[in-house]
Amino acid sequence: MERSTGVLEYWSARGLQPLLGYKQWRRFEDAIKRAMISCEQSGNRPDDHFAGAGKMIEVGKGGERSVDDYHLSRFACYLIAQNGYPRKTEIANVQKYFAIQARIQELSDAMAADKERLEIRRQTSEEFKALSGVARDAGVQDRMFGVFHDAGYKGLYSGLGNEAIKQRKGIEKKENLLDRMDTSELAANQFRMTQTLDKLAREGINTQQKAIQTHEVVGREVREAIKRIGGTMPENIPDAEPIKVVEKRLKETPPILQLHEEDAKGLGSDEEN
Repeated sequence: MERSTGVLEYWSARGLQPLLGYKQWRRFEDAIKRAMISCEQSGNRPDDHFAGAGKMIEVGKGGERSVDDYHLSRFACYLIAQNGYPRKTEIANVQKYFAIQARIQELSDAMAADKERLEIRRQTSEEFKALSGVARDAGVQDRMFGVFHDAGYKGLYSGLGNEAIKQRKGIEKKENLLDRMDTSELAANQFRMTQTLDKLAREGINTQQKAIQTHEVVGREVREAIKRIGGTMPENIPDAEPIKVVEKRLKETPPILQLHEEDAKGLGSDEEN
């Protein structure tokens, strides 16, 4: 049933018909036409997913004749299942199959987003440590580290320091601000840190006051870059769920959602069916 030409993958409607429990082509074609309407209503071009085609079938005494067929995209197969007669066991099984596949995709996308945020939070932690080391070499005393790091926040957040940002976003004082940033906000702060680190080292800055000023200037420059490209200002980005919640969810989520054979009944290649 499944065919592939170059990068184009399609399924034969004639091959799909018996798998969905339709004995009569006429009734199955009705479901295809309803699916084509759904395709158009969803903002997609039916011609991109339902390609008219002919198929040769055997007739008596070794003869052949051409019959109507369609080459269907994966999306078209989904729409046909959704527009099929739901009391057919085969249709019900296929609808269940696509529902499970959609859920698998949702979980996969959510897990990827969690992993991305967790990774950039780890990277930001490393950049924070590295920046602190370079700042110390530039003359920033340990008792002034809070002021130094706050200067970077003030440049990026239009004058708001660590505590003021927490208050604006409703984050408790005891929480680490970086732990409540989403991926986009973390990336902006990571860029601020890396650029400050490079500037301190490149220009050989060796006074505490100059290092603090440099951090704030770099923060402002990053802010201006965000503004120029039309991004959301960091102080306007809502706080994200605590990073510990993300870590726990990733640890507790199974590596893959298994699709049992009975849930996939009704779909597959010719060999599988």
